[in-house]
Amino acid sequence: MKRFRELRKTQEIRDNYADVAPILPSDFIYPYFVIEGEGVKEEIGTMKDVYRFSIDLLLKDIDEVSLLGIDKVLLFGVIPEADKDEQGTAAYQPDSLICRAIRAIKARFPQIVVFTDVCLCGYTSHGHCGLLDCHNIENDITLPLLAEMAFQHALAGADFVAPSAMMDGQIEAIRRRLNTANLSTRILAYSAKYASAYYGPFRDAAGSAPSFGDRKTYQMDYRTMNQGVEEIEADIEEGTDWIMVKPALPYLDIIYRASRKFPAYPMVAYQVSGEYSMLINGAQQGLFDEKRVFVESLTAIRRAGAALIISYYAKRYVQYGL
Repeated sequence: MKRFRELRKTQEIRDNYADVAPILPSDFIYPYFVIEGEGVKEEIGTMKDVYRFSIDLLLKDIDEVSLLGIDKVLLFGVIPEADKDEQGTAAYQPDSLICRAIRAIKARFPQIVVFTDVCLCGYTSHGHCGLLDCHNIENDITLPLLAEMAFQHALAGADFVAPSAMMDGQIEAIRRRLNTANLSTRILAYSAKYASAYYGPFRDAAGSAPSFGDRKTYQMDYRTMNQGVEEIEADIEEGTDWIMVKPALPYLDIIYRASRKFPAYPMVAYQVSGEYSMLINGAQQGLFDEKRVFVESLTAIRRAGAALIISYYAKRYVQYGL
């Protein structure tokens, strides 16, 4: 009989045999929703303690985050409905909301690593991630617009552009555009992004729900086992620097397989809005202890192979000393 309980007798023994190192503040990428205006901080109803910030108050919050040791942020732009059109024109203007936010962050916090989401869904009147031909999402005509959006973010000072539209060839198009301009901005690819029900609160936060249909023709089917790894491999061949799996907890198997197949590429996992809200709401209802359930969930993501984690809980995780 093997006696495994000897490995668990005390906290000290359990710590000694732990296979996963503690998650550090620098292991997080903290997401922000940015809006127009001044002095604006709007709590998102479906995501407790997560806010939309105007640029001035965004800087104030980043100051708090940086003092905690979190040095990476991911920006999502949220614009008024009146500013959206079928082509998502506001997404790729030199003075776009996100370009202004990047410049403001870099002017005040040059040490902060800025990631920007590159997708049209928050800027199109129809809410889809690509341009339309009737109700069909057209892949190839979308690519130049994604490349231009990434280019403008890079010119503004973004350290990483993170294309999330799941258009075939988007990494190649963006890489070519950046290289042509001799820009050293790196790419974090949303390589394995699944058509998931866990995105619900995000679409409320970003105002990016599609006006018709869904995104199953371009985001991945959750029933597939190999396509995620194949998508990641394709993005690597097209020139990405880092790779991502999204959502995180339901897709630990993909994180595990890809992190081991492509060890030279940092693996990022996105603990998405639905994962966050589910755990927060469950804790509020007394179903489980908030701190313990987040530590367990985030540790599981790290155990699967994530080098970095995008999480709305990052700030509180560090504040609580977890």
